[in-house]
Amino acid sequence: MTDPETLSVTIVDGYVDEPAHFGVPPYISTYPRYAAGALVDAGVPREQITYHTIDRLRDEPDYWRDVDEADLLLYLGGMTVPGKYVGGTPAEPDEVRKLAWTATGTSLMGGPVKFGVGDENAGATETERQDLDFDFVAKGDVEAAVHDLVESGLEGFNNRMRDIEEVSRWAREGAFVVEQHPNHPDHLIAELETSRGCAYRCSFCTEPLYGNPEFRPPPTVVGEVDALSDYGVKHFRLGRQADILAYGGDGEAPNPDALRQLYGGIREVAPDLETLHLDNMNPITIVEWPEQSREGIRIIAEHNTPGDTAAFGLESADPVVQEENNLNVTAEECFEAVKIVNQEAGWRPGEDPGDGPSVGRNTPNRLPKLLPGINLLHGLKGEREETYERNREFLQRVYDEGYMLRRINIRQVMAFDGTDMSDTGAEIANDHKQLFKRYKKRVREEIDNPMLERVAPLGTVLPDVHLEYHQDGKTFGRQLGTYPLLVGIPGERELGRTIDVAVVDHGYRSVTGVPHPLDLNAASMDELTAIPGIGDSTAGDIVVDRPYETLSDADFGTEVDLSRLATVRPLERAD
Repeated sequence: MTDPETLSVTIVDGYVDEPAHFGVPPYISTYPRYAAGALVDAGVPREQITYHTIDRLRDEPDYWRDVDEADLLLYLGGMTVPGKYVGGTPAEPDEVRKLAWTATGTSLMGGPVKFGVGDENAGATETERQDLDFDFVAKGDVEAAVHDLVESGLEGFNNRMRDIEEVSRWAREGAFVVEQHPNHPDHLIAELETSRGCAYRCSFCTEPLYGNPEFRPPPTVVGEVDALSDYGVKHFRLGRQADILAYGGDGEAPNPDALRQLYGGIREVAPDLETLHLDNMNPITIVEWPEQSREGIRIIAEHNTPGDTAAFGLESADPVVQEENNLNVTAEECFEAVKIVNQEAGWRPGEDPGDGPSVGRNTPNRLPKLLPGINLLHGLKGEREETYERNREFLQRVYDEGYMLRRINIRQVMAFDGTDMSDTGAEIANDHKQLFKRYKKRVREEIDNPMLERVAPLGTVLPDVHLEYHQDGKTFGRQLGTYPLLVGIPGERELGRTIDVAVVDHGYRSVTGVPHPLDLNAASMDELTAIPGIGDSTAGDIVVDRPYETLSDADFGTEVDLSRLATVRPLERAD
């Protein structure tokens, strides 16, 4: 029998990406925090719990000794939706096996990896259950498994799901582990769970495998934010739920009072927070209960930070595909939901709440408070060539009628055991790969680009863009938040810093920006020529004629309102 007080435990975070849960840096998922709290609750001292990300092990091999020497190794990971990532690289199966082989103590694996393992995190793939040579695999909740394993003296556990009381306790107890994340404290966003499970049963989705929705009461989530704030976290996302509007209700209908307690409570315990975003919102909730939904959306927009995104799982605008895959919202219903979110939350700071959608070049220079995003999934049962055209027509209608989408996520299905798609697998997706590529390119060119210009018009300011990497003579970075815009800035700047950026040009899913405000007395040629209407000749004139006393002295005959982008720093004068 192993005494918990003598145990040394190493947690390795291989990252997670689920339909309603994200944990690739700069995000930290709930799994390592809950697991750390469960370990403490079982009697393991905090100072004997070590946490590493898989990227840290790659970058600093000396840390592998913590894997080797631990009495208990806990691996957390699993990707059940396909994605591409900038902030980190999810663990590959061979790396996970290496963890098991390196560990001389007991090894336990858990998280969404229990649903299946693929060779790569990509669409049009099939997965299978694998133990990857670990001693134990948690088929229930990994935090419950590690708690019970420690209490049993590392002899075993029953696969079970944790209850609300346990997770509320473990969420607070495990908050300390964020201090060991490489991104802590400035470039880390904590994923928060309000519920899990789903009232609906879409054919492809793993979220219903958690059962019907079960909600954490507002004080428990607020208490977790309070604890995380004490450990320096200032960025939060309410991402771990199938539908934020259904929070605190019966699983389907909105409960505005619960949302008010949740958001108001978070703002009270973390008044200095810098990001408060969400992820999933079910459009069928909005059309079935429009007045309660409008109130809930207003509450969210009142308390959140700008640039927030509510991901809508339309998945397909084709009624044939909707029928065969138990999708719960039609294209017409989804359009109505898009309209309502635009009206209630598509306003920008400086405007009257509820006065959306806010579009045009003369709008305040910040992103809207909350916009819908659209998820489209291909390779589902019943898909045909017409499916692609119906999806494109839906997106075109949203644009043509003057509304905004913050993000259009187009992906191919991953097939998992336990879902209705397991029989069909990836066959349809593979058959339609070329059609999928052509359609995706067309959407990016015809919809994404003009939509992005509407959402972030010239001069839109993006505060606190974190500079992440260099490419082709530019520096690329993102804000912290839900689906942040990728920003390219002329020149190679020091990485790891944050700067304010003003948007000057638009790609398909990214923007070009210049530091804001851009000092005309110090701006580089590359920065100046990034501004529309300023070519090499005009930029040269600007440089030659410097310094300027005021911005009005720099009249270059462009149509661009330079006051949205630039300034002139006061000149230093000799005494």
